[in-house]
Amino acid sequence: MPSSTTGSPPRSRSTPSSPAAARRGEVPFALTLGGVAALLVAAVCVAFSNGAYPVPPGELAGLLAAKLGLGSAAVAPAVETVIWDIRGPRVLTAMLVGAGLAASGAAYQGLFRNPLISPDILGVSSGAALGAVLGIFASLPVLAIQGMAFAGGLLAVGVVLAVASAIRGRDPVLVLVLGGVVIGALLGSGVALLKYLADPYNQLPAITFWLLGSLSAVNRGDLAALVPPVVVALLPLVLLRWRLDVMTLGDEEATALGVPVRVVRIVVIVAATLMTAAAVSVSGIVGWVGLLVPHLARLMVGPAFVRLLPTAVLLGAAYLLAVDTLARSLGPVELPLGVLTAVIGTPVFLWLLAFGKRGWS
Repeated sequence: MPSSTTGSPPRSRSTPSSPAAARRGEVPFALTLGGVAALLVAAVCVAFSNGAYPVPPGELAGLLAAKLGLGSAAVAPAVETVIWDIRGPRVLTAMLVGAGLAASGAAYQGLFRNPLISPDILGVSSGAALGAVLGIFASLPVLAIQGMAFAGGLLAVGVVLAVASAIRGRDPVLVLVLGGVVIGALLGSGVALLKYLADPYNQLPAITFWLLGSLSAVNRGDLAALVPPVVVALLPLVLLRWRLDVMTLGDEEATALGVPVRVVRIVVIVAATLMTAAAVSVSGIVGWVGLLVPHLARLMVGPAFVRLLPTAVLLGAAYLLAVDTLARSLGPVELPLGVLTAVIGTPVFLWLLAFGKRGWS
């Protein structure tokens, strides 16, 4: 019987790294990415046009042309105020929050090799929730509440990493996930206690509103505070995109191929946590984006992180922007984002579980 090294050569098979496969994949990926970008542009146009003060597409185009110096169409001051001062910051914030949560979800799922991982698996959402609830309970201003939410998310993940580093002789991925679940449950009990002690007329409604998620109160200051952490956190994910693909093979295989597994894991966790904490500090708890959007992106372009990341970023921005537009357009009272993302995400995720075939192949 011939040995594995002297037998007949294996049947030729295209790999993602071969030039022929790359040439075949470039056009479909470019078309897919272009389609997602077009979807985002359409979502932006709809978001700017719809709301309590509708803006016709003609006025919206005239205002944009005037700002770009391409025309001098007369635009009502009220329209300009609505677009630039009210809807502009909200639209951009929704896009950044959606992009950050989707990128974090894609990074976590690839890093832990588990499609059920979401950005809050290491306790970042629970830590941010406890920080924000503490700020509301202490009657602090909005900026301080957002700062405490951001610090709480980072602190929670720091505790999880410290616990994981202190436990030796176990699977590091399993320790991280289980540590995140335990710490998240502990922080959730703290949130429940503060809700029980809060003033039921003033503090409790504000706590509940924040925990359900909303972008109704965002302004330019919130947008300016959100941009730096999201951009800074996205940079290492872009630079490490090839190593993340290798990490999906397992720690031993990745180490054999020269990838510093521990360093890459810590950098990715810190970057994804930074994005999630920044997003949650502004929008409140918005679930399902980091779990659902990476699945949809993976269904479109496959599991390769170099393609998955840009697709997830654009798709996450379009998805949360569309959900936010629905939240403020469906009725006279604005609906919480967390409720809508759950209502939309549950059936879509069940459909993906039943019919999605490309996910992790």
